[in-house]
Amino acid sequence: MISVTYFLDIIKLAIAGIIVFSIAWLIIKAYLLEHNTNKSIELKKLTVEKTLHLRLQAYERVVLFIERINPENMFIRLHVSGMSAEDMQRVILTEVRAEYQHNITQQLYVSNGSWILLRKLKDDTIVMVNNALKSLPAKSSGLDLSKAILNYLGEQESENPYELALGVIKRDIQQLF
Repeated sequence: MISVTYFLDIIKLAIAGIIVFSIAWLIIKAYLLEHNTNKSIELKKLTVEKTLHLRLQAYERVVLFIERINPENMFIRLHVSGMSAEDMQRVILTEVRAEYQHNITQQLYVSNGSWILLRKLKDDTIVMVNNALKSLPAKSSGLDLSKAILNYLGEQESENPYELALGVIKRDIQQLF
């Protein structure tokens, strides 16, 4: 009989041990699941904050790009007295293309629509400069080219394209918040 009671005691202890282990396992599992969920939420929050910071920096760079290729600002920066219209055209086109290349990675962080608008603004600026040069007499100065471009912009019935682009960028930024 001792062996049967001993065996029954062992079974009781084993069942109690299994019950205690199962309850402990469920508690630990729930804790670990909640801990991992909290860590995942914190990581997502940190990622969103970092991405937001990068996107805001990209939009800042895009605004700077628009301002730097705006003829009203560019001519002040690039004009050299005595420069020919052809030389001025080369300097302007080099500047516009260099600015674009310098900011090309910003397309990762700005909206697709904004990037398409910026690319079009760059292309339209190049076309405008080329067309202005074609409209001038052969021995025109850089100052003549600058005046022709500014006159063209002033004669446009629609709003200044550089101001329109800035408005689109500002709306995109507001959508981030």
